[in-house]
Parts: sequence; C-alpha cells; structure tokens
Amino acid sequence: MARVCQVTGKVPVRGNKVSHSNIKTKRRFLPNLQKKRFYLAEEDKWVTLKVSTDAIRTINKKGLYTIVKELRANGEKI
Repeated sequence: MARVCQVTGKVPVRGNKVSHSNIKTKRRFLPNLQKKRFYLAEEDKWVTLKVSTDAIRTINKKGLYTIVKELRANGEKI
C-alpha cells in the first residue's frame, strides 16, 4: 500500500540529508501516517482509514461523516 494519506493526500517528499561535513545525499521525508479505525454513527459501522496525524485533527474539526462524503465524491471506496 502506498504511503499516501487518504484525507489530505500527503505523500513522501524528497530532500537532502546533510552531514556534519555538509555533504548532501538524497533522502525521503515520509508523512506521519496512522492506520486508524473510526466509528461512523450515521451508517452504524467502523471505517478504517490510513491518515496523517494532521488529517486526524481535520476529522475532529469537520466531522467524520463530512470527510467520508468528500472521499466518496472523489471516487474513494470506503
């Protein structure tokens, strides 16, 4: 499974690892993803999402049902 947040769309980005002697080598910065189960009360079922910690805060702010409706409108199977 790809390292992509289902809600925010965050993906790994590329950058440089800089050593003490200032030598730069390529590396990847991975998003802080969590596999989390949420209870969707409107449909009386549990939903498992792969989300970033930023997305968990967004779900708390907007509400789970709103986020799930947006995901389904974008073609995500939930």
